[in-house]
Amino acid sequence: MAKAKSALKWQRDPEGMRIRILEAAKQEFAAHGLAGARVDRIAANADANKRMLYYHVGNKEDLYLAVLEAAYDKIRSEERGLDLEHLDPPDAIERLIDFTWNYFLRNPEFLALLNTENLAKARHLKRSTKVKSMHSPFVEMIRTVVTRGVASGDFRVAVDPVQLYISIAGLCFFYLSNSATLSVIFGRDLLKKEARDERLAHMVALVLAALTGKSTADFGKAKVAKLRAPAHQRV
Repeated sequence: MAKAKSALKWQRDPEGMRIRILEAAKQEFAAHGLAGARVDRIAANADANKRMLYYHVGNKEDLYLAVLEAAYDKIRSEERGLDLEHLDPPDAIERLIDFTWNYFLRNPEFLALLNTENLAKARHLKRSTKVKSMHSPFVEMIRTVVTRGVASGDFRVAVDPVQLYISIAGLCFFYLSNSATLSVIFGRDLLKKEARDERLAHMVALVLAALTGKSTADFGKAKVAKLRAPAHQRV
C-alpha cells in the first residue's frame, strides 16, 4: 500500500519528486561525500524508491552532478537578485561581499560539496553542460560594476572580474572551511557573532581598499552595516 501511494505521488507531481530527491541527495553528499553517500538513504529521505530515483536523475554519479548543478544555479540565481547595477560601484561590491559571506554561512552544504568536488579535481563538474553558461552573466555583472567604478573615479583600475570574485569567495571560503582548526590554533571562537561581524568588516575594507587605492581605515564597520543583505538572508 505504501509503495502504491508513493507511486501515485510520483505520477501526480514528478517535478516535486525530483526536487525532493535532489534535496535529500544534497544533504547526503554534503554529509558523506560521493564515495560514502548511499542511494538507499537518499531514496528513503526523499520518500521515493531507487526506481524513481534512477528514472528522474540516473545513477549515483549523475545524481551527484545534478546536485552540483543545482547548487551552482541556486547561488547564481540569488546573486542576480542583488540589484548591483543600480548601486554605486563601491556599494555594489560591498553588497556582493556581504551576500557571498552570508550565503556561505547559510548554506554549509554548498561548501561541503565544493570541498568534495575539488578533492575529485572537478572530475564530475567537467561533464556538466550547464555550469559554464550559468557563470557568464555573473562575470559580466561584476565586470559592469568594475567598469562603472573606473568611469566614475571610484576605482583606480579595471580588475579582472573573475579574479575579483575568486578573491572575494576565497576570503570567505577559507575562513569558514578552516574555522575549526583556526579557532584552536589562535585560541578564539571564529564563528561567534562578534568574530563573524569582524571578519565581514575586514573583508569589505580589504577589497574596497584594493579597488579604490584608499586605506582600509577608510572603510569602517559603520559603512559595512549600511548595505547588509535583507534580514531574511542573514545568519
